[in-house]
Amino acid sequence: MQPGSLFAIYSLFWMLTLFAVLPWGVRTSDEAGQARAYGEADSAPSNPMIKRKLVWTTLISAVLFGLYWANYDFGWLTIDDIPGWGRGGTR
Repeated sequence: MQPGSLFAIYSLFWMLTLFAVLPWGVRTSDEAGQARAYGEADSAPSNPMIKRKLVWTTLISAVLFGLYWANYDFGWLTIDDIPGWGRGGTR
């Protein structure tokens, strides 16, 4: 597989994982017992912990991408293994 393709697929894994990780541990100012700043949305997190979430996103997406790449190389699951999608299937 080309390096550009690998990077693009990893980037997709990373972005999807980021959106899954962003809500982890979010507490609003009201839940944290802090006063809200003027103009702050009710749902705004008091401490978003972005650096920690970026690290988790990178680790999780690396594992997922590693599984994807291993499946690509070893062929554990192919399109023929999915009922209705393989050769001779009705789609």
